[in-house]
Amino acid sequence: MEKNLVEKSIAIARKALEGMERENHHPFFEHPENVARIVSEEIGLRDDAVCAVYLHEASRGNADLQERLRKEFPADIMNMVEGLNSISRITPKETRLQAENYRKMIVSYSKDPRVTLIKIADRLEIMRNLSIFPKSSIMRKLTETQMLYIPLAHQLGLYKIKGEMENLYFKYSDPEHYRAISNKLLATRKDREALVAEFIRPLEKKLKDAGIPYTLKVRTKTAWSIWQKMQRQDVPFEGIHDVFAIRFILDVPLDKEKEACWKVYSLVTQEYKPDVSRLRDWISNPKENGYESLQTTVENRDGAKVEVQIRTERMDQIAENGHASHWSYKGIKSVKGLDDWLSDVKKALETPGLLSDSTARTDLNEIFVFTPNGDLKQLPKGACVLDFAFAIHSNLGMSCSGAKVNGKVKSIREELHTGDVVEIMSRKDQKPSRDWLNIVISSKARSHIKSRLKEEEGKMSRIGRETLERRMKNWKIELTDEVLSNLAKHFKMKSIGDFLIAINEEEINLQDVKDFLTGTPDQAKEDKEEKQATKLLEKSTKSRSDYLVISDKLDNISFKMAKCCNPIFGDDVFGFVTASGGVSIHRISCPNAARLISQYPYRIQKVRWRQVSTSSQFQTGLKVIGIGDASMSNAIMECAAKAGASIRAFRISERQKAKLEFVAEMEISVGGNAHLDKVISALKKIREVSNVIRTSR
Repeated sequence: MEKNLVEKSIAIARKALEGMERENHHPFFEHPENVARIVSEEIGLRDDAVCAVYLHEASRGNADLQERLRKEFPADIMNMVEGLNSISRITPKETRLQAENYRKMIVSYSKDPRVTLIKIADRLEIMRNLSIFPKSSIMRKLTETQMLYIPLAHQLGLYKIKGEMENLYFKYSDPEHYRAISNKLLATRKDREALVAEFIRPLEKKLKDAGIPYTLKVRTKTAWSIWQKMQRQDVPFEGIHDVFAIRFILDVPLDKEKEACWKVYSLVTQEYKPDVSRLRDWISNPKENGYESLQTTVENRDGAKVEVQIRTERMDQIAENGHASHWSYKGIKSVKGLDDWLSDVKKALETPGLLSDSTARTDLNEIFVFTPNGDLKQLPKGACVLDFAFAIHSNLGMSCSGAKVNGKVKSIREELHTGDVVEIMSRKDQKPSRDWLNIVISSKARSHIKSRLKEEEGKMSRIGRETLERRMKNWKIELTDEVLSNLAKHFKMKSIGDFLIAINEEEINLQDVKDFLTGTPDQAKEDKEEKQATKLLEKSTKSRSDYLVISDKLDNISFKMAKCCNPIFGDDVFGFVTASGGVSIHRISCPNAARLISQYPYRIQKVRWRQVSTSSQFQTGLKVIGIGDASMSNAIMECAAKAGASIRAFRISERQKAKLEFVAEMEISVGGNAHLDKVISALKKIREVSNVIRTSR
């Protein structure tokens, strides 16, 4: 490719984009410049792809310029430009269409597979600058990135780009957990550096004597990768033993690669105890995607586990940046859902016209939602979490208590959208209720719920009748259909069956039934309010030092909870020595944590919670958002109180958007973060509530 064509394409783009600005008011030309740099330097495409980047941005929406450029540039460049321009004609709303339309979209620009790689580079540039975009478009870009671009980068072997996009997705979709993990990585960096230095010291002479030139790298897992592993293994950050790996990169000829790698493995395992169950030999048997490496886990003299990777420079380059040969989707392992979709794309790329306009779906009455494993489920538009649970399995639907939608906990009522990744949460004691029929819209879910309700109601009705019969026999009263009918009317039940179910559920007091049947006034009332008031008046007399330890040596030092993050019992916290000599306690996910840890490491103090008494109280804030007006205040306060929270302050406001919304801000006292989770969960069960956010008061 002649350099003058690249320079010519740059000049055309600069002129066409003159005066245009990005969301941060920088010249828009900055975007294609950055994309071209990624295409060239990070993916490794040649000058013709670089030209396509600039010409695409110059000619999008300008058919006359595109036609003129076809006369001035080679056909392969312009084919890429036209493919990229076809994507620019798809509106943000249309990019959330169902899978068939995604296939049609990909086929339209993937006739030359380099177009896919350029689009991945384009998306990476957007993700690196996501903060400049308005909030209204950030969530859409995050969903597109997670659903389409991250899987494509993985399948095409662009592992480094995939990892960066995952981390950026995590940063914006779940900033609280992202900060917590990033700050812990920052806080433990010196420990890792010391461990690496200690690890390599006894090996340096042995490697030199063996005549094996090498470079030592330390690969730390991304925050997203660590978070995913924490979720899979249900362990805290400290439970992840392969947060980092020591990587030996060998500089040896191609015909000496295997011999050199196994020699280094031998030297490492002679010095340190290996875990043979963790040995992975991807040199003798490379992965389908071309990955080659020797990997194992060893134990140092202090008992610390260390992951070791051994590979050559050639192997490392492939492991970091992938193979260009993967453009044709060769060697993709077949799994459900997304890979089946990619397989269809492959067929479409190889068979032009396979997906014609006549075969592509044009209706918008369906959505396509992913399981965490990548399985794709089709649901009617407007379907919720509960519909999705029944789509997976009826038993899972019956026990569904909520879900993690794109990593965030949502109620069974949460409406789903195309591209959502949904992980169903269940409880053994969960049972369907008649209200579920007002939530679901899929025929499968409605059918299973009705069947189970009929079965459960029949069972509860029988048990309720047996209970009532035994009691009435003791009262010397005969149970007849007429008596049951009168009881149902008196207690304002729609049917005898509902009355018997209420007896079984203890919603109706049997003493009240007896009083009605015998005509005796209720004399058995107890002063429950007085008991409740007594409990509320019980307060802890213990000092704060009873539930927090600043260090094992300093037991009585003064401290206070930082107002910027307002930690409560059970939160992951650290101490910061203030100028006055006291200690300020911060959450590890505090917005100020990264600055404090990096700028003042000598003032960071480890702290830990003691086991607190049940009467200890901590104050925190909540913001409750939902559809409705200020009349929701009573329901919210009542729900929080029932969950055991003491309300210190409450205010509610309304805002008019597409629908009337309310925003309630409340200050509450709770026993710790487990209690807070219970309160938040209870509030989210209110039908009108769409989100509950913890605040710093």
